[in-house]
Amino acid sequence: MTPLAHRYGRDMTERDAAAVVVRPATLDDAEGIARVHAGSWRETYGRFVDDPDTDPWFDVERRIGMWRSNLEQATFGTVVAADETGIIGFAAVQATDEPGAVRPEELTMLYVLARAHGSGAGQALLDAVLGTRPASLWVAADNPRAHAFYRRNGFAPDGATSSFGPISATVRLVR
Repeated sequence: MTPLAHRYGRDMTERDAAAVVVRPATLDDAEGIARVHAGSWRETYGRFVDDPDTDPWFDVERRIGMWRSNLEQATFGTVVAADETGIIGFAAVQATDEPGAVRPEELTMLYVLARAHGSGAGQALLDAVLGTRPASLWVAADNPRAHAFYRRNGFAPDGATSSFGPISATVRLVR
């Protein structure tokens, strides 16, 4: 993980840049991360299900327990982006030790609430959790915004495809 805490301001005024802080996640962040996780899933993938209100993939309470466990066990290297309202995004990376791994690390999650898209928070999270190291990640095939973001950061499809939860088509990106 690169800087423990830094402020990021691409395409933001200096005042706005100072308002977003990226720092390592703590156990106290479990609920905030879970709310962003479920909220950003609803914003991005809600269209893939009949009713996000009843689909377990969008349940905040389920994700709170999952994030408490992840943070207690240090399952991922996790950073959060916060502004005056609280956590607005998070990113998580983990080593890919299995034989045949395409890269030594996988960016397993990077989510930012829609209201913070374009704020630089996503870039700051990626920079803090991964920097410019080689990695892989999976992204919904039908997510042009994410594809453009990762392309700007040197990631490209390697031909691998899969599915995950309500997302019927995902593609692997590598750099």
